[in-house]
Amino acid sequence: MKELRAKILEALVSALPITAIVYILALTPVFEMSQVELITFTVGAVLLVLGIGLFNLGADLAMTPMGTHVGSGLSKQKKLGLLLVVCFVLGMLITIAEPDLQVLANQVSAVMNGTVLIYAVGIGVGAFLVVAILKIVFRVSLSNILMLFYMLLFALALMLVVSGNEALLPMAFDSGGVTTGPITVPFIMALGVGISSVLGDRRSKENSFGLVSLCSVGPILAVLVLGIFSRNDMTYAVPDYTVSNDILGAFLHTAGHTCKEVAIALGLIVVFFLICQVLFLKLPRKRLSKIAVGVGFTYVGLVIFLTGVNVGFMPIGYKLGYTLAQGSETFLIGFGLVVGVLVVLAEPAIHVLNSQVEDVTGGLVSKKSMMMGLCIGVGASIALSMIRIVYDFSLVYYIVPGYFLSLALSLFVPPVYTAIAFDSGGVASGPMTSGFILPLAIGACVGLQGPDAVLRDAFGVVALVAMTPLITIQLLGFKGIIAEKLNERKAMRRILDADDQQIINFI
Repeated sequence: MKELRAKILEALVSALPITAIVYILALTPVFEMSQVELITFTVGAVLLVLGIGLFNLGADLAMTPMGTHVGSGLSKQKKLGLLLVVCFVLGMLITIAEPDLQVLANQVSAVMNGTVLIYAVGIGVGAFLVVAILKIVFRVSLSNILMLFYMLLFALALMLVVSGNEALLPMAFDSGGVTTGPITVPFIMALGVGISSVLGDRRSKENSFGLVSLCSVGPILAVLVLGIFSRNDMTYAVPDYTVSNDILGAFLHTAGHTCKEVAIALGLIVVFFLICQVLFLKLPRKRLSKIAVGVGFTYVGLVIFLTGVNVGFMPIGYKLGYTLAQGSETFLIGFGLVVGVLVVLAEPAIHVLNSQVEDVTGGLVSKKSMMMGLCIGVGASIALSMIRIVYDFSLVYYIVPGYFLSLALSLFVPPVYTAIAFDSGGVASGPMTSGFILPLAIGACVGLQGPDAVLRDAFGVVALVAMTPLITIQLLGFKGIIAEKLNERKAMRRILDADDQQIINFI
């Protein structure tokens, strides 16, 4: 209970800024909220805080230990074929059941078959989880793999433009972000740590990272291929974001639906873990009991969190974007910058990532510096998205230079920064991004460009949220290299400037 209180307090501090800014705007003539909307948003904020606290505690007790035990246990079997097959199936199943992917599939069902999209993305994640495992086993440079596959991505994106389905390009890159959700990220990251501890080079910290980043590539490739051969109408229907007058009924209905989705997603991981436990893990009962309690916290926390976001935040996000689009465009862009910084603080998987990064790097990359890099990156991405909505231009003008810059930086920074940066991109684009930022962008797009431009201009915001941390965190690494070289140069200059007696005393 002491840990739970600490987690809830941490969640309150994280969620307070974005909640406060909505309340402040509601007190001004800029943004008017009805009593029903105000109550709904307030209840959603309370559920958000409680859900993040429970989820973070559950991740510490269950998701991270489960992934680590499974990764190390599978690796100790010394059967590479078994490891790859199991990881492919695991990646596919948990992706198919990921709640964020279900939301995206429902939103784009008018332009692409939702079931086909879900299974294609699942296969993509499974395949690239296999690639990530092979990277660890054969100690291949992550930057080389990323360069190869992102060149392939750009080639397929060009083919999509030539085929006349350019409107699907933002949705394709968005799919890479939503598939790395709150259920998959803690488990997959811990899986990488477990496998790396057995099969990887233990002197190379970056082997523990990179799984999330590679798993984000598979969905983009899958959707680009589907888009090239798609001949559907590209007309997008804006979802109904109206706040229900039956507040209790809306929360209960969403909670019931969310309970089922999260149970399926989490259940697949638990069943898989139990099979591993019976076959080769053989963990003691006391440790299993602790993991079981953690799974319970994770389940309840995710249900509460997703219910609060879907009912309390999505409609307000849409209305806020639509309302601000009727006013100053400069204010809309500035608001995007501020709200992007605040949303990072409320993403549940961000805190898991930051803790794991600090632990694995032994404090080389602190939680504070990680959070600062992510806040700057995501804030910039939302502002850039609003600029794109205002001036109505293609996502290509951001994606191509952005990824080229991030891949170029990977040649100059320590590999651990590249691995952490690309993982951070997938983690940053979590439920708060799809549940608040995407509706905000859709509302702004409808207000400025009309519903017909939503698929072209509003989508892509998740992709930018996943891209900008790649640059900011690698710049942290680049800054660290320069600072280290400057310190070495100063030390050498002091030695060279010293007289012989000082050098003798120094030795």
